[in-house]
Amino acid sequence: MSGSAAELARRLGDHAEAVCREYLSNGRRVGNYWIVGDVRNAEGRSMHVRLKTNAKGLAGKWVDEATLEFGDLLDVIRESCGLIEFHDVADEARRFLAMPRPQAQDPGTQRQPAAAHGSPEAAGRLFAMSRPIAGTLAERYLRSRGILLAARERTLRFHPGCYYRDLVTGEVQALPALIAAVTNLDGRLTGLQRTWLDPGGNGKAHVDDPRRSLGHLLGNGIWLGLDPGRPVRVIAAGEGFETMASLHTVMPALPVAATTSANHLAGMILPPDCRRLYIAADADAAGRHGIERLSQRAGEAGIATLVLRPQLGDFNDDLRHLGPNRLAAWLGDQLLPEDARYFLPSG
Repeated sequence: MSGSAAELARRLGDHAEAVCREYLSNGRRVGNYWIVGDVRNAEGRSMHVRLKTNAKGLAGKWVDEATLEFGDLLDVIRESCGLIEFHDVADEARRFLAMPRPQAQDPGTQRQPAAAHGSPEAAGRLFAMSRPIAGTLAERYLRSRGILLAARERTLRFHPGCYYRDLVTGEVQALPALIAAVTNLDGRLTGLQRTWLDPGGNGKAHVDDPRRSLGHLLGNGIWLGLDPGRPVRVIAAGEGFETMASLHTVMPALPVAATTSANHLAGMILPPDCRRLYIAADADAAGRHGIERLSQRAGEAGIATLVLRPQLGDFNDDLRHLGPNRLAAWLGDQLLPEDARYFLPSG
């Protein structure tokens, strides 16, 4: 059997209805189409898969009227199975093509139902479909920002074709994305943040809003350096991921959290053993509100709060334009002496 994508898609199209019954089990046949909610097997009626070749097109081609996504049956296998690499999709397609064609769907075979849009379950599935950032465009992007994180960090992953929808035009495209997990203090994933990247390696994707979050964010954060279950006495928190990742780059022993917004910063849940909190300043009014509200809540819990201020626009600007040594020196003047000695490598 040829391993090319076109040949596999054609052969799957010869058995389009069987493919749909296997991978889009929440749908049903209506005339010459299989109707289902979306390519990830959600219940609904917005996606139409052509079952027989006719004047309108080839068997196996599909379109989702709600999102304007379209593709072939290889895309169906990839998305419904949560696969990433083409060789995995091809292997699954070959496995399916080698199976006997059942006359009817096995009622005992049920695929996992689609998670609700924007839910922690949806975030968890997208995170699971992503892969470690080592050697990917996401790692290249972070390095271009001066951000160097330990290989053991499991918070960050990479997705090579994460769907981005323009909220004005409705246009959908698949773009590479840095995926950052939002977790609670126990390490349980409650949401995530997607940063879409330019496929050519030129920073963020050239779209209106290249960074979006989903899931349950309030009280939680993108944690770096936190060991769930172990007491933590000193932490740093702020809004932006790159701001906090920059601080973690020069102070890798200090657990830091990015809450994704000023309101979420104000509502952040603090570790029960925390005794000292450093808050990364943001220049806008909303940022000041978040700092003030979190400082008040920390004080009521008996936690000492200190604000860290950048020299330039933010700490990532400091890291990129001034370098890690000058940033460390600048932070050393703002940390308490015992924290400077412990967290800054130069001591």
